Amino acid sequence: MFRTALRNVLAHKARLLMTVLAVMLGVAFVSGTLVFADTLSNAFRNQSAKSYDDVAVAVTSYADENDAEQEPGISEKTLGKVAALDGVAAARGRVDGFAGVADPDGKLIGVGWSNKGSNFAPGKDGKDPAYTFTEGAGPAQDDQIALDADSAAKGKYAVGDRVRVATNGPVKEYTLSGVFTTRDGAVNAGGSLVLFDTDVAQKLYLKPGYYRDITVTAAPGADDARILDAVEPLLPENAEAQTGQALADKQAADIEEGLGALKQVLLGFAAIALFVGVFLISNTFTMLVAQRTRELALMRAVGASRRQITRSVLIEAAIVGAVASAVGFVLGIGLTMGLRSGMAAFGMKVPDGPLVISATPVIAAFAVGVLVTMFAAWLPGRRAAKIPPVAAMGSVHAAASAKSLVLRNSIGTVLTGLGAGGIVWGASAAGDTGRMLIAAGAFLALIGVIVLIPQLSRPVIALLRPLLVGVFSVAGKLAGRNAVRNPRRTGATASALAIGLTLVTGLSVLGVTVGRAVDKMTTDNIKADYMVTMANGGHLDQSALAALEKAPGVSAVSPQQAVYFEVKGDFASASAVTPGDIGKVLNVEVVKGSLDTLAKGGIAVAEKTATKKGWKVGDTLPVTFNDKKKGSLEVGAVFKDSEFLSPVLVSTEVANPHEVKPYIPEIFVKTDGGQSEANEKALVDALGDNPAIAVMDRQDIRDQFGGMINTLLNIMYGLLAMALIIAVLGVVNTLAMSVFERQQEIGMLRAIGLDRRRVKRMVRLEAVVISVFGAVVGIGLGSFLGWAIGETFRDKVPGYALVLPWDRIGLFLVLAGLVGVLAAMWPARSAARLNMLTAIKTE
Repeated sequence: MFRTALRNVLAHKARLLMTVLAVMLGVAFVSGTLVFADTLSNAFRNQSAKSYDDVAVAVTSYADENDAEQEPGISEKTLGKVAALDGVAAARGRVDGFAGVADPDGKLIGVGWSNKGSNFAPGKDGKDPAYTFTEGAGPAQDDQIALDADSAAKGKYAVGDRVRVATNGPVKEYTLSGVFTTRDGAVNAGGSLVLFDTDVAQKLYLKPGYYRDITVTAAPGADDARILDAVEPLLPENAEAQTGQALADKQAADIEEGLGALKQVLLGFAAIALFVGVFLISNTFTMLVAQRTRELALMRAVGASRRQITRSVLIEAAIVGAVASAVGFVLGIGLTMGLRSGMAAFGMKVPDGPLVISATPVIAAFAVGVLVTMFAAWLPGRRAAKIPPVAAMGSVHAAASAKSLVLRNSIGTVLTGLGAGGIVWGASAAGDTGRMLIAAGAFLALIGVIVLIPQLSRPVIALLRPLLVGVFSVAGKLAGRNAVRNPRRTGATASALAIGLTLVTGLSVLGVTVGRAVDKMTTDNIKADYMVTMANGGHLDQSALAALEKAPGVSAVSPQQAVYFEVKGDFASASAVTPGDIGKVLNVEVVKGSLDTLAKGGIAVAEKTATKKGWKVGDTLPVTFNDKKKGSLEVGAVFKDSEFLSPVLVSTEVANPHEVKPYIPEIFVKTDGGQSEANEKALVDALGDNPAIAVMDRQDIRDQFGGMINTLLNIMYGLLAMALIIAVLGVVNTLAMSVFERQQEIGMLRAIGLDRRRVKRMVRLEAVVISVFGAVVGIGLGSFLGWAIGETFRDKVPGYALVLPWDRIGLFLVLAGLVGVLAAMWPARSAARLNMLTAIKTE
C-alpha cells in the first residue's frame, strides 16, 4: 500500500501542487515565527550580557522628584564611599534623561521615546569603558557633547560642528567633541544618545552633585556578591543594588517575556492560515479520491480492506505534508532573515547575532505540516474506503446518502444556533466574560456555517444567476450551474475565503466603529487649535508654557498639569489648569457652580467623583499637598465627566507652590483666526524651533488618538494576508481539478459551438461566483462578530455607535471578484486549449 500511495503522489504531482503550497505557507509562518523569536531572544540576551560584562554591581535610585525632603539620587559623597571599598576597581556615577538631536533640517533624529542623554564618566585614564570613540573624544567642557555614530551619520555631523540639542527645557547649541559606539540597547534599536559633561548632565536631569545610577567594576579576583554586601549599607533608602549578572538575567527574562507575547500573536495568525489550509487540502483529496473511484474500487475487489484504503490516502497525505514541511521550513528561515532586514530598513535595529535554529521549530514544522495534512485528508480517505467494489463496473462516484445529508445539515444547524446564541449572550455581558463567550460562540458558529455552507450555496448563488444570464448569456448560465453542481466542493472552496473575510470584516467593523467614536470624542471635547507635547511622551518644561503665553496670536492657553494631593487621607488625581482659559481650549460642561471659582483658589470636580465622594458645590475640603503642607480648597463647580479632563481641576497658581518640578504632559492653545500656517509658525518660533516638541493641529490631534487604531488594523490585515493567499490557492485548485474532471463536457461544448473565449469566460465566472459567495458569507458573519465584540466595551468608549464600513465592505466584494478572475487565469486557459476531439474521448 505504501508503494501504491507513493506512485499515486508521483502520478498526481501537478494536482497536489496547491496543497503543497498551502501547507508550505502555513509551515513557513510557524517555523519562521519560532526561528525569528529564538534569534531575536538570543541576540538581545547576548547584548544584555555584554552590556554588563564589566559591571560587578549596579545601583539604581528611585527618588521622587516632587518630594523635597528626599535626596534626589545618589550623592557624590556616597559614590566616593563605594569607590573606596575593598575589591572595587572603579565606581562611575550615571545620570540620564531625554535628549533630542536636530538634523540639519531641524527635524528630530530618532523616534522620541528612545532619544537619550547621559554623562561621560571617564576614569583616571580619561576613558569611559561604556563607550568606544571612533572620532574625537568625550566632552570635557560645558558647551561640548559627544554623539553615537548612527545619529552623527544621520545628521551628517563631524567633530567640531555645532549641534542643536533639545532636552525638556529650551534648545541649546553644543560643539561636537567626539563620535562613539556603544552596546546600549536603546541606541542599537534605532535610538540616539548624547553624552554631556557630568556637571551639565546633573544640572539638566537631576541636581548638581547627584547621580541616578552607579556602576561598580570589580578588581581582579574580587567577588561580586561580597561587593554587593558592602555597597548596600552605604545607600540611601530610595536606592537598590544588585549584581551585574542578576541585572543581565532580569533583562534577559524581560526580553523573553516581551518576545513571547509577540510569538503567541504570530502563531495565532499562523494557526488561522493552517485552518484555512485544511479546507484546501481536504478539497484536493476529496477530488482526487472522486477521480480515482474505479481504481480504489478495483483495489477493494482484489482484496484491499477499508483500513488499507484509508491508510493509503493518509500515507499520500503524509508524503505531501513531509515535502511541504521541508520546503516550508526553509522558506521560514528565509522569512526570518527577511524580517530582520525589514526591521533594519524601518529603523528598528536588531543586535547582530547568528541565526538560531533549535530543535523546537524543526519538530514543530514537520509535526504541524504532516499532522494538518493527514487530518485534512482523513475524511476523504474514510469516504474512499466506503466505495463498494461494484462501483468499479460503472465508474459511478458514491453519492452522499439522504441520511448523511440530513445528519450534516442537522449538525450544522445546531452548531450555528448554539454559536449565534453564545455571541448574543456575550454581547449582553460586559468585559472579558462577554468576550470569552463571544469567542466560544464565534468558533461554534463558524464551524456550523462551514458545515452548512454547501446547503447555503444553492439559494445564494441562485440570487446571482439572473445577473449572470442577463449579462453573460450562455457562459453565465453554465457558470452558475457549474458552481452548484457539486455543493460540497463549492462550499469547501468558499469556506476558506469566508474564514479570512470573517476575521477581516470583524476587525474592520470594530476598528472603524471605535475609530469614529474616538474621533467624535476628540472633536467634541477639544476647542483648542493646537496641542503641544514632547516627542518622547514626557513632560514639558514650564518655560514652554511661558513662551506660548507670550506668543503672538495666542488668545488662550492652558496646560493639563498632573497634580496629586490628599483629601481626607485619599489621593485625588487632579490637573492644574489656567483659570479662564481652560473653558476656551477644552469643552467643560458645568453642571453646578462656575469655573470662575478656579481663579479664586477653588476646585472643579467631575460629576461621578463628586457623587462618589459626596462632595457638593460650596463644600470646603481639607487637603495635604505634595510637599506635605496642609490647606483647604472649596468646591466651586461640578462638571460632566470627560476623557480629556481629570476628575479634579485646580488653578496652576494654587498647585505650583507645592510642586518641586511641575509635570506638564500637554498644553492646549487657542489662536486668533484659528489654524493657519502663520499661527503654527508663531508657536514653533516661540518654542525656539525645538525639534523635541510637537505642535499638533486639530487633525494631528485626531490622528494621535485614532491613528493607532488604523495602524493596528493594517498590521492585522497584513498578518491575515497569508490566510487569504491560501484561500486563493484553494479557488485555483478547485477550478483546475474541476476542468480536469469536465474535459469531456468541455469538449462537447466546444463541439456544439462554444468558442474558446466563452469557455474562458465560463470558468472565470464560476470562480467569481464561488469567491463572491464566500465573501458574502464571511462579511455577514464578520459584521455580526464586530457588533457583538463592540457591545462588550460600549460603556468604556463614550459616543460608541455601530458603524458598518460600507466602503470597505464594497471593496472586499470587489476584491473577492478580482480574486476569482485571477484564480481562474490558469484553469480558464487550460480549458480553452483542450483539443475537443481528445476531450470528448476522455473517460
